[in-house]
Amino acid sequence: MSDTPVSVTMERDGEIAVIIVNNPPVNALSWHVRQGLQDHFTAAIADESVKAIVLRCDGATFIAGADITEFGKAPQGPDFNSVLHMIEAAPKPVVAAIHGTALGGGLETALVCHYRVAVPSAKLGVPEVKLGLLPGAGGTQRLPRIVGVEMAAQMTSLGDPLSAKKALDAGLVDALAGEDSLAADAIAFAREAIAKGPRPSRERAVFGDVGAIEALKAANAKKWKGFEAPYANLACVEAATRLPFDEGMTFERTEFMKLMMGSQSAAQRHLFFAERQAAKIDGLPKDVQLRPVTKVGVIGAGTMGGGITMNFLQKGIPVTIVEMAEDALNRGVGVIRKNYEASAAKGRFTAEQVEKMMGILNPSLSLDDLADCDLIIEAVYENMDVKKDLFGKLDAIAKPGAILASNTSYLDVNEIASATKRPADVLGMHFFSPANVMKLLEVVRGDATAPDVLATAMAIGKTIGKVAVVAGVCHGFIGNRMLSQRQIPATQLLMEGALPDQVDQVHLDFGMPMGPFQMSDLAGLDIGWHRDPSRVETLRDAFCTAGRFGQKNGKGFYDYDEKRNRSVSAEANAIIEEFRSTSNLAKRDITTDEIIERTLYPMVNEGAKILAEGKAQRASDIDVVWIYGYGWPVYRGGPMFWANLEGLPKIVAALEKHGVEVAPLLREKAEKGERF
Repeated sequence: MSDTPVSVTMERDGEIAVIIVNNPPVNALSWHVRQGLQDHFTAAIADESVKAIVLRCDGATFIAGADITEFGKAPQGPDFNSVLHMIEAAPKPVVAAIHGTALGGGLETALVCHYRVAVPSAKLGVPEVKLGLLPGAGGTQRLPRIVGVEMAAQMTSLGDPLSAKKALDAGLVDALAGEDSLAADAIAFAREAIAKGPRPSRERAVFGDVGAIEALKAANAKKWKGFEAPYANLACVEAATRLPFDEGMTFERTEFMKLMMGSQSAAQRHLFFAERQAAKIDGLPKDVQLRPVTKVGVIGAGTMGGGITMNFLQKGIPVTIVEMAEDALNRGVGVIRKNYEASAAKGRFTAEQVEKMMGILNPSLSLDDLADCDLIIEAVYENMDVKKDLFGKLDAIAKPGAILASNTSYLDVNEIASATKRPADVLGMHFFSPANVMKLLEVVRGDATAPDVLATAMAIGKTIGKVAVVAGVCHGFIGNRMLSQRQIPATQLLMEGALPDQVDQVHLDFGMPMGPFQMSDLAGLDIGWHRDPSRVETLRDAFCTAGRFGQKNGKGFYDYDEKRNRSVSAEANAIIEEFRSTSNLAKRDITTDEIIERTLYPMVNEGAKILAEGKAQRASDIDVVWIYGYGWPVYRGGPMFWANLEGLPKIVAALEKHGVEVAPLLREKAEKGERF
């Protein structure tokens, strides 16, 4: 009795053998699928009465790709490449019948078939680059032979799928089938193919302009900075233009293994699972009923409020936006329209879509107009008294069961909730700026937040295209709490002899979109400044007293031109030097290693404290926050994943060296040889 799951079967339609994969939910290429393919193709090839073979799948999709749960495990079943080579070498025509998606290993399976038919709604592609990999079963070698160098280079390095129509135009698909008649149409196509015979992809000539590869590199230089996988994909496509097929396959395999064993792909695969894990809420019943959200209220029409509003309008959810003053309201609505029209000019929306979105926006000067909203989000001034006063008013206005959310970045959500008689309906929904662009949403669970309120906020986040992460109540929640542990030592480094551009450059080289001082200049150095020029107690006071407020007035830690391009500022460096000289700290040389140890290691330390306190559900949630909220480089997997790569004992030793109190959880994991 075999334990092998039966995930591949074979049927006959006269002289056509139909091999059917059925491995729910996405027909992944698990070891038993590979085994089934090998067994049934062997049988169909050996049967002289079979003149052609159709490969199709049951369920919602064609083979969606490799079974990534098998990555890193001991191999089982037949080697994928050997199965593919057998299909390609079949002496009878093989036709792939594609519906749903044919991605990665799924498309590579279709490429070894001699012909491909697809339904119009199908998508075909090789997204491996997004997991830091390349199609390692001949995808980089067969595509240049089927669609040409230029299209192969785009497909492999960008990872975006093609529609069936584009695939037909590119020669990737030979014919479109009826949406509801794929099985019959594929069999009919196979009958016609008998006369044509097999057409192995490996025997076709590579065509197209190899110059397209360099053009792609130039066009994506900024986007691909620091990433290995796009360049490895392109190197393989280029190899196909100059090497015989088998040598090209060897080259591809070598490059694939380099990526597979490297830290970047491990980081990108970690993030793939982390993002999906973040959506799960610990301790919540699976059958919790969501509250309906058909109308949303937003208080504040400034940058944040306007950005939050746009998220909902884009999904067809009506929004009532409230401001206290008419000019502020008109300005906010004008900015929303301007943003949409700018997107329309780039082809993201049609003029009709813009009007439709603006048509479901209801601007108001009265909180009373929020009475029929299912979810109300405030995005007002970051002041506890202001927020409590507002929530007290909302408590009287909002209908029973309405969810009341604060977009606070730092403040205590429990205290805000205490201003209402319905703390169970209150939580934090912390959007990141610009709110219509940034993907992260921290959903802050208050002590009294009802389970269905939390679940609804998380689901709404998903609806509007955000990656939502549950956070507990603490100062700064997950992201900003860790950020403060970077900013404070970064400023201290200036006191000891470093300069802003030196510290920032280390962060840029690490892969961050900006360094600590670029971030400060962007936010504004005068935020929270006491505005008393006679009180110069901190470096920030010294900058503000000198009238250097950051990008907003063209001078902060750097000087800025009219396009906000930064340059090193002699005046700023002189202010730092003068302030440092009053601190009695000796000036010394600061190394790159020290900057990393002093600014990034404390963030990991704080992450450990957040975990121990239960303010984040899991270490991977912290990684998701930093990837999507702060631009931590994807190829480093987030601060907690990166900490594992660095080595926890190394981080503990460095923190001790620099006089930082080590979080007990971090120390414990380091001593036990555990990972986050």
